[in-house]
Amino acid sequence: MTSVQSRDERASTESQVRFAVRGMTCASCVRRVERALAGVPGVERASVNLATEEATVSFADGLTPPPAALEAAVERAGYSLRSNTGEDEDESRDALERERLEEVRALRVRTWFALSVAAFLMVGMQWHRVPVLDGIPARVMHPLFFALATPVQFWAGWRFYAGAWRVGRHGSADMNTLIAFGTTVAYAYSVVATFFPGAFDAVGGHAHTGAAGHIQFEVTTYFDTSAAIIALVLLGRLLEARAKGQTSQAVRALIALRPRLARVIEDGQEYEIPLSAVQPGDLVVVRPSEQVPVDGEVVSGGSAVDESMLTGEPLPVPKGPGDSVFGATMNSTGMLQVRATAVGADSALARIIRLVEEAQGSKAPIQRVADSIAAVFVPVVIAIALATFAAWWALGPEPAFTLAVLNAVTVLIIACPCALGLATPTAIMVGSGLGARHGVLIRDAQALEVARRVDTVVLDKTGTVTEGRPSVVGVLATSGLNEDELVRLVASAERGSEHPLASAVVAEAERRGTDLEWPDTFRALVGQGIEATFGGRTLLVGNRELLAERGVIAAELEREATERAVVGQTSLLVAVDGRAAGLIAVADPVRATSAGAIARLQAMGVEVVMLTGDQQATAEAVALQVGVQRVIAGVRPEGKSEVVRELQAQGRHVAMVGDGINDAPALAAAEVGIAIGTGTDVAMEAAPITLMRPDLGGVATAIAVSRATMRTMHQNLAWAFGYNVVLIPVAAGLGYLVFHEALGTAVPLVLQPVFGEQGFLNPIVGALAMAISSVSVMTNSLRLRRARVDSFR
Repeated sequence: MTSVQSRDERASTESQVRFAVRGMTCASCVRRVERALAGVPGVERASVNLATEEATVSFADGLTPPPAALEAAVERAGYSLRSNTGEDEDESRDALERERLEEVRALRVRTWFALSVAAFLMVGMQWHRVPVLDGIPARVMHPLFFALATPVQFWAGWRFYAGAWRVGRHGSADMNTLIAFGTTVAYAYSVVATFFPGAFDAVGGHAHTGAAGHIQFEVTTYFDTSAAIIALVLLGRLLEARAKGQTSQAVRALIALRPRLARVIEDGQEYEIPLSAVQPGDLVVVRPSEQVPVDGEVVSGGSAVDESMLTGEPLPVPKGPGDSVFGATMNSTGMLQVRATAVGADSALARIIRLVEEAQGSKAPIQRVADSIAAVFVPVVIAIALATFAAWWALGPEPAFTLAVLNAVTVLIIACPCALGLATPTAIMVGSGLGARHGVLIRDAQALEVARRVDTVVLDKTGTVTEGRPSVVGVLATSGLNEDELVRLVASAERGSEHPLASAVVAEAERRGTDLEWPDTFRALVGQGIEATFGGRTLLVGNRELLAERGVIAAELEREATERAVVGQTSLLVAVDGRAAGLIAVADPVRATSAGAIARLQAMGVEVVMLTGDQQATAEAVALQVGVQRVIAGVRPEGKSEVVRELQAQGRHVAMVGDGINDAPALAAAEVGIAIGTGTDVAMEAAPITLMRPDLGGVATAIAVSRATMRTMHQNLAWAFGYNVVLIPVAAGLGYLVFHEALGTAVPLVLQPVFGEQGFLNPIVGALAMAISSVSVMTNSLRLRRARVDSFR
């Protein structure tokens, strides 16, 4: 059992728990498990994912039912729920992976056994065509075929009977029911034909042409058909299980990054201990070419650290005392001593793994279509099979009973709810994993689905288009003040502020070596600047609107500010005791990757809008550098969300890109909020999509991954729906009606291996088609893993 918290939890105390679910085979199973969990008191909602074989259960208001109640509810529905109580996340994952591998191994053994016997039966049942064997009577050969087919039916195929019984005893049916029912009918027919051949005289005879074009004999059996169906369905399940393992490769790759041991210094001695034993506050040694074991702060030493596993950025990052490092990153040449700040489930990597797992286990809105069909799929198929049997027995040509049985079996076998259940979750798993590999964390499937529709991206200028590290590039002092005194006064007033411009002025004062003091009074003027007093002197720092409102004449400063704005510099105008005192110019360099990323977005047909609280001239200068055509300047923080809503009112689908904290209202207002973070800060929790490195190229990647994933999802659903809509009527006997009734011709020779001589679909071909359908959906989703996101549009 793995506990996680959703974004909603911070507002509603809702919690989520993930469980492993066993026994599911198709979309019908998913719906049944969800209903069972939702019926437990205290459960707010339940979402089950067939591809991950996990259930995510949400509880509200602290009403968390005991795991035993959830397990009992799922057990009553015919499945099993694993809570792994007492295990940590790593142990839980390892146990589930071992269990999955063991299941695949057992399935492989049964599959190859069934395939071998089925192949022998399909050849052996043509013994009458071999000159040496054609004299052996059927009463000798058919019992031999019975002996070979029986272990395939009841040993290799036991999982179908067990699955059908689990749900059948509760009055339900699923994919296992269809396979067990269909193969049992073919097998039972053959048993009766072998040991009681006269039993068919009353229902239309037993001498006829077989589904594969067998010549007429006194007794015809279908042991090869039932064995081949089981073998092919098992082969499909085996390929499907292997593909499921590949879809979760992204999470396993992240888990594999974590080191197992750490070197800790205690009482001057160095000890190597398991990573799980490290506590926050411990002093950890990281030697050259070793992985950093924990998140922490460098205490001593210097090196460069490869953080590409977190950010996707290939260049190592210099680290020294006071810098943060993160677990699983790679130290290069120097030695570091690190004070641990976050370990285990609190580490950056653990949080990333949880986010990827949440995304892979979530459902896209489009999945509701498949779920609603899956709810009635199996009962409808059984009804169609019974109707097919009745129609062909009553109205079909001789031998009517045999044809009715074969056609009903083919309908049961060919129907495939598996493909419906796997169409969307497999695409989501691979798509979210692809994004994670490229430094884009997608929190849920809804964000993955909605991002493809984005046609307008709104960028906050500071810290998004620019580096967010402004510095002072010029000082102009007037009214008798010198530059150092002007910088000292402004820095003293701003020293308590966290605004990037304030930090730039304080850093400049420190560089100049000036002594700062605390102001007697301080007042922030939203959208204008600040007002402070020092020993009776009143200081104003801000924009030209502030000085004009206070009646300060600053024509010279305004001309200087206008000239600097043209080259992208922001000016802080300063007045002391009502007189213009000077100007401090600050510039925030544009990120080196911004222009290329914006060009890529525009090439994808996305309009880019830059939003800033800065003045128009400064904003336009920055926009010119990066190629942005539309600039909205002078916007106060609370006005950003209004701009987003205005764009939406124009029919635009908007993504907002910001730092995830200051821009939170605008991020929430947009269809898709994209936070630029370091992979470690609160930005990871503030938006449905987080960029792991400060590079706008991730915005284009997120939209491209969404488009590619949804394209794959639509292809999967089209195949899953189309397969069933087309092939179920063919299995019911449409081929016979087309060839014999509508066209009045014989089945072409090239089609006889599929339709036989009369136009009836061979049940073995139906089983092969059913296996191919689900495997094709998995394979189509796995294509995304090899895709290059920079080539997506």
